[in-house]
Amino acid sequence: MVIARQDSDQGVSLDQAAEAVREHFARNDYAGKRLIVLVPDNTRSGPIGEVFRMIFEAVGQKAAALDVLVALGTHQPLSEEQICRRLCLTPEERRSDYAKVNFFNHDWDRPDTFRQIGRIPAETIRGISGGLFDEEVPVAVNRIIYDYDECFILGPVFPHEVVGFSGGHKYIFPGIAADEIIHFFHWLGAVITNPKVNGNLWTPTRALVEQAAGYIDLPRTLFAVVAVRDRLHGIYIGAVTAAWEQAAAMSGRVHIRRVDRPYQTVLGIAPAMYDDLWVGGKVMYKLEPIVADGGTLIIYAPHITEVSYTHGAVLDRIGYHTRDYFLQRMERFEGIGRGILAHSTHVKGIGTYRDGVETPRIRVVLATGIPPQRCQKINLDYRDPAEVSIERFEGRRDEGILVVHHAGEQLYRLADGTVPDIDAL
Repeated sequence: MVIARQDSDQGVSLDQAAEAVREHFARNDYAGKRLIVLVPDNTRSGPIGEVFRMIFEAVGQKAAALDVLVALGTHQPLSEEQICRRLCLTPEERRSDYAKVNFFNHDWDRPDTFRQIGRIPAETIRGISGGLFDEEVPVAVNRIIYDYDECFILGPVFPHEVVGFSGGHKYIFPGIAADEIIHFFHWLGAVITNPKVNGNLWTPTRALVEQAAGYIDLPRTLFAVVAVRDRLHGIYIGAVTAAWEQAAAMSGRVHIRRVDRPYQTVLGIAPAMYDDLWVGGKVMYKLEPIVADGGTLIIYAPHITEVSYTHGAVLDRIGYHTRDYFLQRMERFEGIGRGILAHSTHVKGIGTYRDGVETPRIRVVLATGIPPQRCQKINLDYRDPAEVSIERFEGRRDEGILVVHHAGEQLYRLADGTVPDIDAL
């Protein structure tokens, strides 16, 4: 494994990262090989484009092919222009030096996209989930990767609501996977709950990802990036699981912020890279642990005007609810993808459903471009973003009010280690 990392606030320079990339390729011969690079879409920050350029510089002229597949999961496909922006390529560079690089989006909604590579037995699922589930899970991935000799996975590592820490094989499951495992994976995380999963290294969902990865008989190398926005703290290159584990440990040090007390009101300001609530919900996922019981989280994102470009119609139908609301009436939601139910519960947060009454632990308010009538329809509160003065929220920690800028990537936790727990409600 090749590592460039720095635990201090100074981070790692791009020159140091480039040296690590060159060292990896000096140790490994890819001449004449066909290589496919998995990258995230534009809802993840970090110097992904810069590292891709380093890879291209090191091997682009030696390899028979160096192509790019955007690991969308079920996100919207990227245009050519958006992929170039993701990879830090100018139009002129795309037409010249990078003209031979093929760009592909993961076509998650086309059945002919996939190759079935295995089935995780029910007994294994029972063990992974601690008895929560007892069902077989089919494993299928985008068949395009089998047109290549090796797969490079290039992406950042952050605390994550479904798997604990993102990155590594998660860029395959669910990044380029088929519906069945995507929906199961997300629902497993939702049933365990965001507060108990987020920011923990080896979770049942991560075990599921690694189990599924065992069915892939294609060489894979991870280029894991740990960055706080544009400041690089580490790059880990090597065998996927080992490199991911070290990157996740670094992420735990730089992406988890601890506060001494819960706050009655938290204003989370979503960055522009979140273009709908499907991804903007990350504001809630990362801040839920520090909102006091009965408190309020405001997702401030005037630029968000859509619930989900992919699943909006379904979410209009089912709304946003707590986990137990769904668990106690699953027959009413037969046919709804469990990944959509999972997103719903993650945004609403933990809570109870007793005697037909749903009681969320906290109140989630959208100060977005989504109109009040639609917020009411989907069971979330509304606040006019034009009436939210960020300046009036700032500097009021002593009053139990916290403002978090660029919310959605750094996880906030209580310093004493306690997390909200449904059993305590």
